[in-house]
Amino acid sequence: MTYIRIPHRKKRPFSDKLAEAPVDDASGRYHLIAMHADDPFDTPTGSLSEPPRAREGQRMILLINPADMARENLNEGDTVSLVSDAGDGVHREIVGLTVTPFNLPDGCLGGYYPEMNVLIPPWYRNEASAAKGVPVRIQR
Repeated sequence: MTYIRIPHRKKRPFSDKLAEAPVDDASGRYHLIAMHADDPFDTPTGSLSEPPRAREGQRMILLINPADMARENLNEGDTVSLVSDAGDGVHREIVGLTVTPFNLPDGCLGGYYPEMNVLIPPWYRNEASAAKGVPVRIQR
């Protein structure tokens, strides 16, 4: 039997820009978590049927705590956009997200990976945690 040796990847150090990113709890800022699908067929296009998070046939959803929905004057089924709040002067936006109540901590939002990738600045990426805590704002 022949074995192929695969070298270990070197870990990239945190970017200085990541450490300086404005990810505090500024008024109106949320922390986005991009999540993979639940089902065993997690593909780049993803599943269109995975309760309880998704609406049947949709992946363009915004998961949000009901208390945050009330603060933002949002109702289930409303359509909103998310805009990156990375503080680097680059406009990043995703439109057409359907508001869906979900049990998340206050100040956190959820959405599907890879749909939410457009909101993540290239310098923000770091190993497996690239899609956690991405600073965003909700727009109607």
